[in-house]
Amino acid sequence: MAGTKKRGGTTSRTAPGPSRTGSPFLRQVTHREEKWNRGQWPFNISAFSQGIDLHLRNKVTFFVGENGRGKSTLLEAIAECCGFDPQGGNRDHNIEAFRERSALAQALSLSWLPKVTEGFFLRAESFYNFATYLDQVSNLRAYGGKSLHAQSHGESFLALFVNRFEQGLYLLDEPEAALSPQRQLSFLKIIHDLAEPGHAQFLIATHSPIILSYPGAALFSLDGDSIREIAYSETEHYRVTRDFLNAPERFLKRLFEEPEE
Repeated sequence: MAGTKKRGGTTSRTAPGPSRTGSPFLRQVTHREEKWNRGQWPFNISAFSQGIDLHLRNKVTFFVGENGRGKSTLLEAIAECCGFDPQGGNRDHNIEAFRERSALAQALSLSWLPKVTEGFFLRAESFYNFATYLDQVSNLRAYGGKSLHAQSHGESFLALFVNRFEQGLYLLDEPEAALSPQRQLSFLKIIHDLAEPGHAQFLIATHSPIILSYPGAALFSLDGDSIREIAYSETEHYRVTRDFLNAPERFLKRLFEEPEE
C-alpha cells in the first residue's frame, strides 16, 4: 500500500513501486512512410520534412522551439497514440465524443519497453475544459478533494501534479503557462521524485528556461528542417533569457528605438 510523503511542498501519496524495467517506457517514435503526406498540414511543418525518428533514452524529454514549429502538434499526436483524449486527461477520460485519430497520430508508430497504459496528457490551453469535465464526472478525491475551478490557475495545476501523477507516461504541453518561477521549481521537484526512481517518464513541450534546466533531460529542437537534439545552453530560450537578465536596459533600448526614416 502506498504511504505518504512530501512532494513539491505538499503531502501526497508515494508512487507505486517501479516496474521491473522502469522508465523510460516509450523508447521510440517513428513515422509510417505510407501515411506521411508531405504536401499537407501538419506533415509540411518544416521540422517534419525528414519524417520523425525519435529515440527516447531519457526519463525526461523536452520539445523546444518557437511558436508554430510543431511542438504541441507532435505531443498531442503522441498522446492520441497512447489512448489519451486530445483535450487532456488519462485513458479513462473522454471529454470529446469519439473521433478518429488525427492524421499525424495515424502516421506515427510507438515502440515500448515495457508498454504502459498509465499516465496523463496535460494541454494547458484546454485545461479549463478538463476541469469542467471533472466537476461533472468526478468526486474529486483523486484531485485533492477540491474543484480545480475553485483554485487559482497555478494551484490547480499543482493540485493535478501532486495528486494524480504517480506512475506512467506524462505528456505535458506548456505546463509553465500557469506557474510562477517559484512554482516551476516546485514542479521540477515533482518530476525528480517520480522520474529518478523510474516510476514515470515525461515528454514536455515548454518555453521555460527554468523547466528546461532539469538535469539529465534530453532536449529536441524543432526550429530547423528536422528534429535534432540540442544542449540546454544552445537553446534560444536559455540564451535570450540569459542575455536579457545580464543587460535588460540594452535589450529594451534596442526594442524601443524609433526606426530611422
